[in-house]
Amino acid sequence: MKLTKPWENALKQIKTWARVNSPWAIHFNSGSCNGCDIEILATLTPRYDLERLGVKLQGSPRHADVLLCTGPVTRQARERLLRTYEQMPEPKFVIAVGSCGISGGVFQSCYNVVGSIDEVIPVDVYVPGCPPRPEAIIDGIVKLLDKLKGAKPEVIETP
Repeated sequence: MKLTKPWENALKQIKTWARVNSPWAIHFNSGSCNGCDIEILATLTPRYDLERLGVKLQGSPRHADVLLCTGPVTRQARERLLRTYEQMPEPKFVIAVGSCGISGGVFQSCYNVVGSIDEVIPVDVYVPGCPPRPEAIIDGIVKLLDKLKGAKPEVIETP
């Protein structure tokens, strides 16, 4: 049985609090039509104000906790996506935004498409839609933050 020091639990709580209250994100377009990119940028405008959740868009993967990834993964973008993901510090989280990122979408059978994002890197949260509304993207980020807090996922039962 391993004995934990009293400060280890407090340090873990502080780290979790910091991750939940200030997630820094980076956006990666792996070959989409830019519809999802426009919606991600719309979430950062004052109308939707994603910064009220503490989310800050970063320019470098070395400073980001969350990777917002859009589009199907093309042959050209595959290595860049892997490199971006590997440059992010641990723990890192991935949100696949849009139908193309989740399944390949309308580009699914194209010659230059490798596949969906989860075929290349592990994905934590999926945000469906073509393109998804800013409210759906914010909901996906909130679900990721709930997951980080350790909250149980919400179960919706149909009658």
